[in-house]
Amino acid sequence: MDGPSPHSDSRALQAVATQFFVNGAVFASFVPRLPEIRDQVGITVTQVGLLLSIAGLSGLAGSAVVSPAITRLGTRRVMLLGGSIISLSLGVVGLARSPLLLLVGLAGMLAFDVLVDVAMNLQGSWLSARRHAPVMNRLHGLWSLGILIGGFAASRVAAAGVPVRGHLLAASGVLLLVCVNVSRHTLGVDGGPAPSSGRDQATAHHSKGRPPALVFFLLAGAFALAIEATSIDWAAFRLVDDFGAEPGFAALGYVAVAGGMTAIRFVGDWMVVRLGTDRLLRAAAVAAAVGLAVACLTPSRYVSLAGFLVAGTGIGALMPALYDSAARHEGRPGAGLGALTAGLRIAAFVVPLAVGALAGSQLSVGAAVALVTLPSAFLFLAVHTRIGRL
Repeated sequence: MDGPSPHSDSRALQAVATQFFVNGAVFASFVPRLPEIRDQVGITVTQVGLLLSIAGLSGLAGSAVVSPAITRLGTRRVMLLGGSIISLSLGVVGLARSPLLLLVGLAGMLAFDVLVDVAMNLQGSWLSARRHAPVMNRLHGLWSLGILIGGFAASRVAAAGVPVRGHLLAASGVLLLVCVNVSRHTLGVDGGPAPSSGRDQATAHHSKGRPPALVFFLLAGAFALAIEATSIDWAAFRLVDDFGAEPGFAALGYVAVAGGMTAIRFVGDWMVVRLGTDRLLRAAAVAAAVGLAVACLTPSRYVSLAGFLVAGTGIGALMPALYDSAARHEGRPGAGLGALTAGLRIAAFVVPLAVGALAGSQLSVGAAVALVTLPSAFLFLAVHTRIGRL
């Protein structure tokens, strides 16, 4: 049977890259406007954290079904189905006038995000292996570009006084059309896992089938998401609640984190080759911790904004390396990636609840974010070091 042609692979890679971008843009459309959605629904910041945590449980459900769904439907259909439901759920968030409807929209987005996340990363990994050139950092860079452009657009729309409802309904329709079109060009036949080489092979062979490795993947995913998601989700709240910033300026906190993430991911493959994954991750975790300390603990809104930008450059290097390591783990097929996504979804449940509860107490939003993210950065370093030794 003939193998895939370079032309078809190139077209599939472009389609997968677009899916990464769209996935980021969907979430960027509403997260910067969460303070306005909070006021629209009539809930407190603590209740926002509670709703995000409850919705995170749907992500755990998605993690449980993603492997059989991909086995039965294939990655192309999973991306089409999941991407379509995520886009429609964005419209539900825009229409929400009650906590229940907001929860329905958030839960739909988070549940099906798991399926799209795994499917598009698998296709990216297979295409990267066929090209014999790393592309995962750049693909994640396009996700970051999606949240950057989507977040900046959301900040400008908010500054112009466009209602949340009209903004999110329009974004939902556009993103749905893009998802449907993209699915036609992705890989129609699923490939095998990306081959490991060099030190990756030796590490994978040594850790094959060992439960401790999967536990560490789960923990690394949880700590990485605690850093990334908290920075993205609560940057606007930091600027609104702690500094009294207007919605247009507050949304720039989200844009600053996204901008730093985007910049580092487009040079990430080059940096991995020259620095090595371990050295890059150590530097990234330190940059994230320093940037977040500045963003969360300084008394100036402008210095805080600069801190979020620095934090974004550190945060951006974490996830691509983790996904790559998990995809190359030689155990039960998909075990490493499954453990990683389980850690991400557990953190998606626990972290918003913790930050919301802390922010709703006597602490400022900045102090609440710092208490969650700064320990997570150092714990991530410790866990990743253990993965490298297995």
